[in-house]
Amino acid sequence: MNPVFQSLPRRVGVAAVAIPLILLASIAGGYWFFAFVALISGFSLFEFYRLTETKGAFPLKLLGLFFGFVVNGAFIFERVQVEVYKLFADRGIHLAMFSQLQFLLFALLIFLLCTLLVELFRSKGSPALNVGTTIAGVMIVSLFFGTLIATRELFPYGFPVYKFFETAFANEVQLETIHRWGGLTIASLFATIWICDTAAYFAGVRFGRRKLFERVSPKKTWVGAFAGFLAAVISMLAARAVFLEYLQLHDALILGSFVGIFGQLGDLIESRFKRDAGVKDSSDLIPGHGGVYDRFDSLVFVSPFVYLYVDFVVLS
Repeated sequence: MNPVFQSLPRRVGVAAVAIPLILLASIAGGYWFFAFVALISGFSLFEFYRLTETKGAFPLKLLGLFFGFVVNGAFIFERVQVEVYKLFADRGIHLAMFSQLQFLLFALLIFLLCTLLVELFRSKGSPALNVGTTIAGVMIVSLFFGTLIATRELFPYGFPVYKFFETAFANEVQLETIHRWGGLTIASLFATIWICDTAAYFAGVRFGRRKLFERVSPKKTWVGAFAGFLAAVISMLAARAVFLEYLQLHDALILGSFVGIFGQLGDLIESRFKRDAGVKDSSDLIPGHGGVYDRFDSLVFVSPFVYLYVDFVVLS
C-alpha cells in the first residue's frame, strides 16, 4: 500500500464519529457551539505552546489557557448579556453591563498586563521570548477561533431582519429560519474546508509534480492547491444553491475563495511552526490526524476572514 494511504482507515474512522458531532454543535449553536469551539481552541493553544517549548520558550501556559477561554467567551458575551439582563429586569433590577467589544478589550488588556507582571518575577528562559509566545498563542489561536463563535452568534444576534424579510422584527418562524441559516453557514464552512483539504490531498498525490512551498511543506503541490481552491468554491456555491439562500452568488464565490486561499495558507502557517519545532504533528491526540491544531489549522486562519465578510458585507 502507498504510505500516503496507510493512515486512511483511521482517518475515516475518526471522521465518521467526529463529523456528525461537529455538525450537530454547529446547528445547535448557542452554548453548545461555544463549548465545542472553546474545547478545540484550548487544545490547539496548548499544542501551540508545546511547539514553542521545543525552541526554548517557556510560555505561561495556564495563564494563556485561562485568558484564551475568556477571549473565546467574549464572543458569546452578547448572548450572556441579554439573558442576564432579562433575568434581573424581570425582578425590577436594571444592570449596567459591558458591551461585547468592551469586554473583549478589557480581557485582552488584563491578559497583557498579567503576562508582563508574572514574567517580571520569573527567572526561566528569555522574558521576551516567553511573553511573545504566550501572547502570540492567545492572539493567533484563541482570538481567531473566537471569530468562529462570533460568526455563529450573528444568527440571530447582529442579524438585520429588515434586510432579508419584510418586517423589522422577526417572528417565531423567521427567527427559526435565521437560526437555521447560522447553523448551516458554519456547517458549510466546515464541509468546504474538509472538501478543499480532501481534493488538494488526492489531486496532489495523483497528479502533483511541482512543489507549492517545499521549504515549509514538501508534499504540497500547485496542482493540489488549485484542486483544493476549485473544490472550495464549488462547495460553497452548492451550499448556497441548496440551503444558504440568504447569500448572493458573489458572496458564495468570495467565501469559497476565502477557504480555498486562506484555509490552505493556514495549513502552511502551522506547517511552518511544526517544521521550525522539528515535529511532524502538533500532538498525537487524534488517531490518523495528529493533533487538534493539525486538524483545525485551516479553520483557525480562515475564520476571521469569514466573520469580517459576513458581518461587514453580507449582513451590513
